[in-house]
Amino acid sequence: MYAQDSGHTDGQPLVGFTVEAADGGIGHADRQQDQPGMQHMVVDTGVWKFGGCVLIPAGAVIAIDTRAQTVKVAPSREEIKAAPRFTTDSETGDPDHLLAVGYYYLSLHSAPLR
Repeated sequence: MYAQDSGHTDGQPLVGFTVEAADGGIGHADRQQDQPGMQHMVVDTGVWKFGGCVLIPAGAVIAIDTRAQTVKVAPSREEIKAAPRFTTDSETGDPDHLLAVGYYYLSLHSAPLR
């Protein structure tokens, strides 16, 4: 789920918004899923990650600026690059795959500080 202080409102379209990691831009929101328990964005990274897409759970979103059409996410670019990948679009709706992605992003919050 989106954090209450992220600026997200129910039914808010984010497709086309620029997505920024903690340390720089990663691409734009290509698709989004707002079904309860499955909220996420598919971000087209263009040439940044060899022209692929990454799935970012709604819980990783820290701020949405509708005027600037930007979505800020907490993880760094390297953390996003290391996230589990999907190989087919059907995996973006697969509960097992979404659970693995969710666990990965949750593990970033529980990692010891360096």
